[in-house]
Amino acid sequence: MGSEVAQVLEAADFAARKHRWQRRKDPEETPYINHPIGVARILTREAGITDIVVLQAALLHDTVEDTNTTLDEVELHFGAQVRHLVEEVTDDKTLPKLERKRLQVEQAPNSSLGAKLVKLADKLYNLRDLNRSTPKGWSEHRVQEYFQWAAQVVRGLQGTNQQLEEALKKLFEDRGLTL
Repeated sequence: MGSEVAQVLEAADFAARKHRWQRRKDPEETPYINHPIGVARILTREAGITDIVVLQAALLHDTVEDTNTTLDEVELHFGAQVRHLVEEVTDDKTLPKLERKRLQVEQAPNSSLGAKLVKLADKLYNLRDLNRSTPKGWSEHRVQEYFQWAAQVVRGLQGTNQQLEEALKKLFEDRGLTL
């Protein structure tokens, strides 16, 4: 593949095609692809990340979890390093939701640097989105529970990237939570 820009755009295009029928749960039903693009944007603009593998993984981080994409397919198109990062940040959907959430908290500290960066940016995007608008069917209590759980995950990711952690710390403090 050619330039680094082309590699990032290939991942964005792949993710856009995979998520094309999906919408976010916000009242506006935002196209789902806005989320992985937003996560990659946070990594570049706010954390200064230029690592192409990390940016590709950010764009692809929900494809295996939320579409019919396989890890082998990710590796075929983007290589083993991207596959491993995507694998690290992918929840096992065969497990019950509470178990998946528990595993995210437990596994966060042992993640690779790239996976930690994607997780931090993903949480930051989701929490900002929750502050912007409550998803359809969510109570304020459920939003607060998500913030509490996200704080547990982020605690295990501390020491990864100061800019992302400061932005998350402020969001948690605004909710009365500490890291």
